[in-house]
Amino acid sequence: MYRAALGAFEQIDPLILDAARLDGASERAIFWHVAMPLAIHGILAGTVLAFARALGEFGATLMLAGNIPGQTQTMPMAIYFAVEAGAIQEGWFWTITVVCISFIGIAIVNAWDVT
Repeated sequence: MYRAALGAFEQIDPLILDAARLDGASERAIFWHVAMPLAIHGILAGTVLAFARALGEFGATLMLAGNIPGQTQTMPMAIYFAVEAGAIQEGWFWTITVVCISFIGIAIVNAWDVT
């Protein structure tokens, strides 16, 4: 999803953004009223692809890795079964852990991407 959104924003003609600046628009206004409408199709496409992939990977993880407590539990399975059992705090812990790992991964990829 990140790459699709990044590509959508990179394809915006900088002259359009400069024209908005020249007309006196703030950076916030440029983002919400110029850049977002131009990039929305890429953002939506990335969101749909990410959602579909998440569904597919969850099912594949459940079927292949299974969920043998103490042996094969993955983070998505831990979140699912914690919430199903009513352990919301544990589910939030694993969710925040996965999000932090994802952000760290994105930061590392961006640090190495020199193009």
